[in-house]
Amino acid sequence: MFLSYRLCNITTTIAQIRSSGSLYPGTVSIELILLALPAVLGQAIDPMAQLMETAYIGKLGALELASAGIGVAIFNILSKIFNIPLLRIATSFVAEDISKNASKHYTSGKLEMPSVSSALVLAAAIGTIEALALFLGSGLFLKLMGVSPVSPMYASARLFLSLRALGAPANVIMLAVQGIFRGFKDTKTPVLFIGLGNLSAVVLLPLLIYGFKLGITGAAISTIASQYIIAILLMWSLSKRAVLLPPKMDQLEFGGYLKSGGMLLGRTLSILLTMTIGTSMAARQGPTAMAAHQICLQVWLAVSLLADALAVSAQALIASSYAILDYTRVHKVAMFALQIGLASGLALAVGLYISFGSIAKLFTNDPQILAAVSSCALFVCASQPVNALAFIFDGLHYGISDFNYVAQATVWGPVPISFIYRCSFFLLVIDFLILFGFHRLWLG
Repeated sequence: MFLSYRLCNITTTIAQIRSSGSLYPGTVSIELILLALPAVLGQAIDPMAQLMETAYIGKLGALELASAGIGVAIFNILSKIFNIPLLRIATSFVAEDISKNASKHYTSGKLEMPSVSSALVLAAAIGTIEALALFLGSGLFLKLMGVSPVSPMYASARLFLSLRALGAPANVIMLAVQGIFRGFKDTKTPVLFIGLGNLSAVVLLPLLIYGFKLGITGAAISTIASQYIIAILLMWSLSKRAVLLPPKMDQLEFGGYLKSGGMLLGRTLSILLTMTIGTSMAARQGPTAMAAHQICLQVWLAVSLLADALAVSAQALIASSYAILDYTRVHKVAMFALQIGLASGLALAVGLYISFGSIAKLFTNDPQILAAVSSCALFVCASQPVNALAFIFDGLHYGISDFNYVAQATVWGPVPISFIYRCSFFLLVIDFLILFGFHRLWLG
């Protein structure tokens, strides 16, 4: 397999210079865990907030849940095309920038780093473009997802999506700044402000949805408010540590971001294509199937993204070590991350399978939706060990800025995640053509 071959190459290179020793005190496992613990909490907060939003909306009824679900799916699909590459690249570039030029950055007590300023400018531009696209093209996106103007979901889904579009700039900036802090090997600061922002959503969601009787409109407003609160707090904290914009715009370095981002764009599109097809097919089967799909998807994302916290921590450690040629430390981080990643994936699968029925009842009491959700429980849970390893391998390659390999492996290579997504595409098409049922969609 290409992935095993790549790992062998890295291991061989490490063995040749093992005598160089680590340049850092302490053990790799302790540092990785100390970075990962806040990151786990940070990674869990946003999906948990989405789960809470889904639960509140689910109490309104199947139509409202389905309408919001299709809106959230479209928002996530479009935003992740650019947001995820920017987040990953910023983490590696900032960590490398600090390691290579640690003595050159400080002026008046603040870091002056082109990697930071470039990420912020790109985030602002991308966020504005996303907002305009989602707001102006909400009807078109719904049609592409199989929701026609005559569908009972169309009007409320379009309103929900148009409102959520207003939060796109804050969402992109929030993710970019998180990537910058990860490059600083600081996973605690983002957790604090993400927690405060989502705390506002905890207060606003029931108040606006039920108190002011705004329904899913209130849910959208609550989410937008929390996104801007988080973005403002993160920017404020970052401004105390780094210069946000250089005196001259020609000091910005977009080349590396654009080149690496272009490589990851195809990878992101291939992944989102499968998710888009799944959501579209669920929507075509009606509100009940779409509501069940939304519940399964939110649970799957909330649980599987916890493994990403470990990958993020490994990426930051590897990027800083690789930049100064400390290959021994790179090897130690990689091996420990893979071991703990597999163990956590297995634990998540077992824990989720045991509690899946109870979790589903938090979102809805509709027996038809619960029946559809239960038919997919095994598939959602069984994917967790593979997801965990996929996230870890992503983090390892991102750490050495091997974006080209990750992109090619996902789109073309016979690595597990690529195999899964391509098989997923095939099975989803089969599901659509011969109508095997909603659970077949999640088998894909």
